[in-house]
Amino acid sequence: MTGPRRERPILPAGYGLPDDDSGLLAWADVRGRLERSQHYWLASVRPDGRPHLIPRWGVWVDDAFWYDGSAETRHARNLERNPACSLSLESGSEAVIVEGRSEAARAEPDDVGARLAAAFGKYHAAGYAPAADAWAGDDGGGLRVLRPDTVLAWFSFPTDATRFVFPPAPPAATP
Repeated sequence: MTGPRRERPILPAGYGLPDDDSGLLAWADVRGRLERSQHYWLASVRPDGRPHLIPRWGVWVDDAFWYDGSAETRHARNLERNPACSLSLESGSEAVIVEGRSEAARAEPDDVGARLAAAFGKYHAAGYAPAADAWAGDDGGGLRVLRPDTVLAWFSFPTDATRFVFPPAPPAATP
């Protein structure tokens, strides 16, 4: 994987963004926050156009957000109709905002499934410990993957405000 292109976000004049690339965040630092976080907010769009926001548990593996749950939930049904979504971490002052598409997926236990199960270890103390084969069935165990198009991040706005633009993602292994 080549990684995202790094650039300044486009904001109206007056926000105080530097005119050059000094202070741009490193993708490794942003990715680390996505990997360590335990609480994420996922925004989708209802069929009538109203927004829907929900807290989610999940893991950041292979530069994508993986999460699971029932296909009958409001957000999963929204995403089946319109896969465009946003994901953010909890902090507004040290922000990480992911924009991309969420798709149903599967993960084989001897490949991605093993890495997902290991990453979900951050939830073991809360009683959630899926096995590596949890997402290998015909329906993928409710697994979804959000692959980013862009990530906007800052830890000290406006001096380090950074936009990461990702190359087009390959399609997920769908159930």
